[in-house]
Amino acid sequence: MQNKLTPHPDLPIDSPTEERIRAAVAHYGESVVIDNSVALLRAKNAGKDFLLYAGGRHALGILEGAPALYWPELWGARALLHVWGEQAAPYIVVGLNNQAWRVREMCAKVVLLRGLQVVPKLVRLTTDEHPRVRAAALHALADQGTTANIATIEVRLRDPDKEVRRAAQQARDAIRTRLKFTDPVPETSAPDTSAPETSAPETSTEA
Repeated sequence: MQNKLTPHPDLPIDSPTEERIRAAVAHYGESVVIDNSVALLRAKNAGKDFLLYAGGRHALGILEGAPALYWPELWGARALLHVWGEQAAPYIVVGLNNQAWRVREMCAKVVLLRGLQVVPKLVRLTTDEHPRVRAAALHALADQGTTANIATIEVRLRDPDKEVRRAAQQARDAIRTRLKFTDPVPETSAPDTSAPETSAPETSTEA
């Protein structure tokens, strides 16, 4: 049975994502690409051609009948690493709660790149069930967290996943460096300048 699709020859489905999105901008215009990316992130139909721009050859497989799962939502978020408009920000924030961990992770990466101030949501994601989401949240906290978040970050220094532990250490150090924060030096007692006490000489009891 013949059900394979033949994409337009000018559609670069085998190119890296950045090149595909650049080609989409040249074809549709930036605002349309942003709107279509948001549509995908929201699990809406953005058209077969745009799905190919966003997802490349993997998207071709979906158009030929493979399960879509969460992939279009992921591709919509990923496209926003390469093209951006403020109208996309609320949907990236909502995407931090997506049921698919890959989408949550990608939205955290967009949060970091685009400087979206969502510290409370990032703090919550540091306890996400998937280590890659926890790591992505910690990397974003490194950029926008404050000293108030250091205690939360330090909990992840004992995370069972090595990459999460590394991300936590980097986040803690980055915040301290950015805010010129150092651990307080413990107070020490002032030296005793009074005269030393003298004791009476011991009396020998030996014969």
